[in-house]
Amino acid sequence: MEHNNGDDRHDLPDLPVDLLRGLTSQRLSRRTVLKIGGLGGVAALLAACGVSGGAAATPTGSAGADATKQYWAGQQNTGHFVFANWPLYIDVSPNNKSDHPTIDQFTKQTGIKVTYDEVIQDDDSFFGVIQPELAAGQPTGYDLMVITNGIYLSKLMQLGYLVALDQSRMTNFDKYASPLVKNPSYDRGNTYTMAWQSGMTGIGYNPKLTGRKLTSWQDLQDQAFAGKVGMFADIEDLPNSALCAIGVNPETSTEADWKNAAAWLTKQRDAGIVRQYYQQNYIDPLSQGELWASMAWSGDIFQANASGASLEFVIPKEGAPIWTDNMCIPKYAANPVAAMTWMDFVYQPRIAATLAESINYVTPVPSSAKFIAADAAKQSGADRKATESLVNSPLIFPAPSDYSKLHRYRVLTEDELTTWDSIFEPIYQS
Repeated sequence: MEHNNGDDRHDLPDLPVDLLRGLTSQRLSRRTVLKIGGLGGVAALLAACGVSGGAAATPTGSAGADATKQYWAGQQNTGHFVFANWPLYIDVSPNNKSDHPTIDQFTKQTGIKVTYDEVIQDDDSFFGVIQPELAAGQPTGYDLMVITNGIYLSKLMQLGYLVALDQSRMTNFDKYASPLVKNPSYDRGNTYTMAWQSGMTGIGYNPKLTGRKLTSWQDLQDQAFAGKVGMFADIEDLPNSALCAIGVNPETSTEADWKNAAAWLTKQRDAGIVRQYYQQNYIDPLSQGELWASMAWSGDIFQANASGASLEFVIPKEGAPIWTDNMCIPKYAANPVAAMTWMDFVYQPRIAATLAESINYVTPVPSSAKFIAADAAKQSGADRKATESLVNSPLIFPAPSDYSKLHRYRVLTEDELTTWDSIFEPIYQS
């Protein structure tokens, strides 16, 4: 599992595409912001689910292909685009946090200027901002946006609010993208999306306090940990993780399964095992020992350990949810060619490595690992150790065995969403 010998250990076997996906990190974090903003009432995934509840309104047949071809034939490179993203979700210069080296390199290489706006606090509120303009047939002011898999990405597709991508402009994607981010179940054929980064939810714990390794969601039912376990106060991660805990694939779960998962969570709560249901602020209590174990995002654990904590992260043996953030172009965008040029640009392994080194998420370009390793070889001391930790961490480059245990979130229809909320919200709101 070396990265310096020219072999790419991330060439994964032909695993089921709907199962697989990237993993990891949070900076302050994109997930932090998402959870602080809240997704109340949005069901679907922890963040990377397949569309099992409602099919997207994707262009189909020759009519759809012809319309897409005609659309792109009428577009010109304007030399500029506006990029809407989450806070702290791109590379930054060590000396100037407002400077983004990948954007600078993109402009130098292509001549295209980028207006970069960190305006997405959560999918829910951002959808609320852009939906009125889109419904009125007006541009949103953005040419590219990063949307998490789930109910809102599905809505954007179903309502016809996204531009079907020009497949001829995806050469780097075709060549370098991991099989895990090609042809995802929520967007077959990558009709509308190209992955930005991915992550997963599992268990973070302090082995010195638990006194043993944790391997299962059932460990979070252990009475020995009463008052020392953290769970998430949300309508995505908590339910989908509970479904995994009872041995059910969230993607294909039924209402009966939801009730059984809720019963599992209620038992845990009523037994006094849960110290608190957290939005995102679990990582400090976990690092400081107030919590012994908690639901956790892999990237949070990676970054906590980089800051001196001694935590472990595990994908429970029953499985865990995965999520993916996706680049997509809103309808009526003024600069779609420039936006697509960027989308494909970031699939160059060298560029993907620069992004991964800064934001610590699982990259959609596995071959970026060799560039990160090369960067580490040029460094010394703490810098070298930190960069090497990225290359060697299963939280950044997970092993194939990890992917086999990952599941997408349950994507819900509107009617299912109402039922889902009524089953799970009372657990953590009480």
